[in-house]
Amino acid sequence: MINHPHRDLIGYGPHPPHARWPGDARIAVSFVLNYEEGGENTVLNGDPGSETYLTETPGGQPVVGARDLSTESVYEYGSRAGFWRIMRLFAARRLHFTSWAVGRALEFNPPAGRAMADAGHEVASHGYRWINYRDMSEADERDDMHRAVAAIEQATGHKPVGWYTGRLGANTLKLIVENGGFLYSSDSYADDLPYWVHVEGGAHLIVPYTLDVNDMKFAVAPGFTAGEGWFQYMKDAFDVLYAEGETSPKMMSIGLHCRMAGRPGRAAALARFMDYVQGHDRAWVATREQIARHWIATHPVGAAT
Repeated sequence: MINHPHRDLIGYGPHPPHARWPGDARIAVSFVLNYEEGGENTVLNGDPGSETYLTETPGGQPVVGARDLSTESVYEYGSRAGFWRIMRLFAARRLHFTSWAVGRALEFNPPAGRAMADAGHEVASHGYRWINYRDMSEADERDDMHRAVAAIEQATGHKPVGWYTGRLGANTLKLIVENGGFLYSSDSYADDLPYWVHVEGGAHLIVPYTLDVNDMKFAVAPGFTAGEGWFQYMKDAFDVLYAEGETSPKMMSIGLHCRMAGRPGRAAALARFMDYVQGHDRAWVATREQIARHWIATHPVGAAT
């Protein structure tokens, strides 16, 4: 057997640990709201061109050296209207999400950060900018990490304990651990359960995220074209994990974006799925901080699985 020095292709194997979720839950459900609006590429933020990623018109070319007013307005819908619609859906059902919050975005709309914190949602960090960090220098990425934490603390009154860059770089995980203020990070799609990694001589908890059970698929190909397809995919994923959870509980992540799931036609599908989840008495809807703290207490690093 080959042990790759930079990859773990085995994981828990055929015998994953029993999660022992609270209330003997079969599944831990993590809703994640990406708050990015205002942090995307635009010359107003000093970028060379406009944003093209995760908009209503995928596949477009950036406007270089000038503003793309149409794309800006798509993002603005997320912070102006979509965000508040999603907040109402969760409030009506007394459920909580984790927000991947971009620091720059919260600087433009501090009331959004405060509203999430006041409602009991977890505001975790999604970096300082909604950009690709792949080629950023270590020093610049470290500086952005500090700025992201400061922006979230300023808006919410609390430092974030979770991190997700998304379009990460080679130094991202190292810098997360170096920072020392994070319980967990989520720049991984590698499992249905949290797991420990060893970085810079210490242990760090990964709470994996998702790109498949994610409304971003409305803006990339192949993807969803109607809310019903998204609902069916979420339901199927939940049903499989809930059935497995009779003997081997797992977790499920659902990725949301204010400008995507916040649109009325998609919000209807999200509402139906939230109601479906609440119709199951052994589903634990939790923030990622709650999941991380449970895992740290129940499956500490080095413990036998």
